[in-house]
Amino acid sequence: MTHDAQTHQIYQRAGFGQAVPRGQNPAVLVVDFSCGFTDPACSLGSDLTAEVEATRRLLDAARAKGFLAVFTTIGFEPGLTDGALWIKKAPSLAELQLGGRWVEIDPRLARRESEPVILKKGASAFFGTNLASILIAQGVDTVILCGATTSGCIRATAIDLLQYGFPTLVPRECVGDRAPGPHEANLFDINQKYADVVSVDEAIAYIESLPARTAAMAH
Repeated sequence: MTHDAQTHQIYQRAGFGQAVPRGQNPAVLVVDFSCGFTDPACSLGSDLTAEVEATRRLLDAARAKGFLAVFTTIGFEPGLTDGALWIKKAPSLAELQLGGRWVEIDPRLARRESEPVILKKGASAFFGTNLASILIAQGVDTVILCGATTSGCIRATAIDLLQYGFPTLVPRECVGDRAPGPHEANLFDINQKYADVVSVDEAIAYIESLPARTAAMAH
């Protein structure tokens, strides 16, 4: 038996990997597809062109139906004291300074003014933010999670989405990491324990199967 087959057997025996329910009012949550992560010129970045383009397809499908899109970005004050211990553990995060290009959402995603950007200073999109309040106020019952990095902020956010009670889909083509090993390992773990890892085509088909959300419903 191969190592991968043995792992699958162990997880199957434990009863992991069941599907999450899917609601009628999904939101797309795009975590840290800021220029600092999607431009290799930044030491934190890598070439995530394919992932950004897949996420744009998903966003456009959600926008056409009137569903919420929320973005997050990491940014610190010049003094970096708001980075706390994270800056000491990962000093390259100091490049993500407020007001600089690396904090800006990748323009290829064509963020709209009505789509909130949440500033975060930790791995999870929920830590120290009002993300839960936004999702609850908009009646969101399912989250489609995109962004970077799979092994860091995506995993942390997927765990918290589960813990806050939001069924979550993670389109495989819409999340990325710096290296394939951590990316694949964390997608496997997320799918087994926290969310459903699906194809972007499946996520778009799910969105398109739902009735459009009207402006009156959204407020």
